[in-house]
Amino acid sequence: MASAAEQLAANLNFSAFAKAEELKKRIWFTLGALLVYRLGTYIPLPGINPEAFAQAFQQQSGVLGMFNMFAGGAVERMAIFALGIMPYISASIIIQLMTSVVPTLEQLKKEGEQGRKTINQYTRYGTVILATLQAYGIAVGLESGTNIVSDPGWFFRISTVITLVGGTMFLMWLGEQITARGIGNGISLIIFAGIVAELPGAIAGTLELGRTGALSTALILAVLLVAVVVITFIVFMERAQRRLLIQYPKRQVGNRMFEGQSSHLPLKLNTSGVIPPIFASSLLLLPATIANFANTADMPGWLATITATLGHGQPAYMALYAAMIAFFAFFYTAIVFNPTETADNLKKHGGFIPGIRPGERTAEYIDYVLTRITTVGAIYLVIVCLLPEFLISATGVPFYLGGTSLLIVVSVTMDTVSQVQGHLLAHQYEGLVKKSRLRGGKRSR
Repeated sequence: MASAAEQLAANLNFSAFAKAEELKKRIWFTLGALLVYRLGTYIPLPGINPEAFAQAFQQQSGVLGMFNMFAGGAVERMAIFALGIMPYISASIIIQLMTSVVPTLEQLKKEGEQGRKTINQYTRYGTVILATLQAYGIAVGLESGTNIVSDPGWFFRISTVITLVGGTMFLMWLGEQITARGIGNGISLIIFAGIVAELPGAIAGTLELGRTGALSTALILAVLLVAVVVITFIVFMERAQRRLLIQYPKRQVGNRMFEGQSSHLPLKLNTSGVIPPIFASSLLLLPATIANFANTADMPGWLATITATLGHGQPAYMALYAAMIAFFAFFYTAIVFNPTETADNLKKHGGFIPGIRPGERTAEYIDYVLTRITTVGAIYLVIVCLLPEFLISATGVPFYLGGTSLLIVVSVTMDTVSQVQGHLLAHQYEGLVKKSRLRGGKRSR
């Protein structure tokens, strides 16, 4: 039999949405913030020739095309948001890795809200440093191009660094505002908006190749079919979970004896969500972003080798990408879920897993189950993210909405819809509470 909460959720409809004024304000705020982000992707950097840069960009491929997809086309237009939110994500990776090995940061993590604020501040400092390095590299790379920069020199470099770093910091602030005052995770929604904005152009470009005969109709249909299958697979795997049965013994309160209860401890198959692909992509994009702007003739041999190795379809790129995804899947799961802490909480409340001794044995069992399902989740992430890479390499389809992008779009959509349903559910409960109070007041009279 469905619970009261499940029955209430099943009755959510458009009329409930129309009455939820707070939810509508949050949605409008989120849409307005994303509109500001999209407008910023069309404002070019000062001091460059957009036409010359567009011609130079068309000669680039591979990782740069994927980076342009994540940045919502800002790289192609060399806009003020060209760095996107990737420096912030890279800084988050570094800080989280250091949290596991630096005792001071580990202690800050355990201090609750105040420690979290301090770690977030360190992440912002790291974002400024990484964005400055990337922006300076881009400025030097732009100067090496042909007729891209109208007046090369230190003034152009400094203005470029200030503009790009300011754009990244603004996006970071905008993402935090969306999280606090809007719907969904702000950083994820900014990446989501960039990917979705490039989707129509990517589909139109693929169809144009089919019209001109560069791609066969059968191949285009096969690519679309694979995309539908991958989306279905992502939805199924993201909703999959392993439920551990938790038993609570009988307890006596006063003269009354309460029967033992049972519940479930849900363990998601993919606890880390979209974090591993995003982290892996951002780390792979760091060295290749600058290299793709540099003049090939003036590029050092080692840098040219790295650029060639990190191209789509290259074995080293595939292996490194898969290894990073698997590593971050386990690493992030270990950060967000602590089996020992979960076992201690169960023991304090009298709960236990049937057949497993409470305490240390329960923690070992939860860790054993979590390791197994995380292995399956890591394999799933690797398959989803690398399958389109193999297809691009084999067919030559210049379609950069790969597995990582599909995973981000589907996961962020599911998370945002879930939050909308949560707000509607809360609004329904508030309405029921108000009605019950009114009825109670009438009866008291």
